[in-house]
Amino acid sequence: MDEVSKYNTRSKPKLFTKIWTWIENVVYAVMKFIMERVLRRSYQDVQHDVIMQFVKFGIVGVSNTVISYLLYAGTLLILQTACLLPKTDYLFAQIVAFILSVLWSFYWNNKMVFAASVDTERIWWKALTKTYISYSFTGLFLNSILLILWVKICGISEFIAPVINLVVSVPLNFMINKFWAFKDK
Repeated sequence: MDEVSKYNTRSKPKLFTKIWTWIENVVYAVMKFIMERVLRRSYQDVQHDVIMQFVKFGIVGVSNTVISYLLYAGTLLILQTACLLPKTDYLFAQIVAFILSVLWSFYWNNKMVFAASVDTERIWWKALTKTYISYSFTGLFLNSILLILWVKICGISEFIAPVINLVVSVPLNFMINKFWAFKDK
C-alpha cells in the first residue's frame, strides 16, 4: 500500500480519496501479480503511471458515455414526443449529446487524466479547442456516419446504434487526447 499511496498527491474529498486509493491498490496488486508472477518481469513505476492514466481515462469515459447516452436518449425522446425533426431527430440528438458530453469529458480529463504537471501551465482554451476537434472527428463525424449506417442501412435501433459506435471511438479518442489534445509542450 505504501508504494501505491505515493501516486495520490492531490487533495480530494475523503470519500473520493478512499475510493481512488482502493482502485489504485487493486490495479497495482493485479498488475504487479501479472508482471512478476505471470510474465516474470518487474513492475515499474512508469508502467504503473501509464496504466493508471488509462484506468482514469476509462472511468472518465464511462461517465462520459453515460452522460452522452442520457443526453442523446433524452433529446431524442423530447423530439419524438414533440414530433420535431422526425427524419433527422436522432442526428440532432447526437449533436446535442456531443456538445455537452465533450465539455464534461474535457473538464474531467483535464483535471484527472491528462492533468498538467505542477511546473506546466496549460492554456485551457487551446486544450478545449483541440478536444472539440478530436472529438469532432470521432464523436460527431465518425459516429454520425456510423449512426446512419446502423440506423438506415442495417436497421438497428436509434437507441442501440450509439453503443455499437463505442468500439471504434473510445480507443481512438484516448490516443488523440493523449498525444495531441492534452500533450504538454
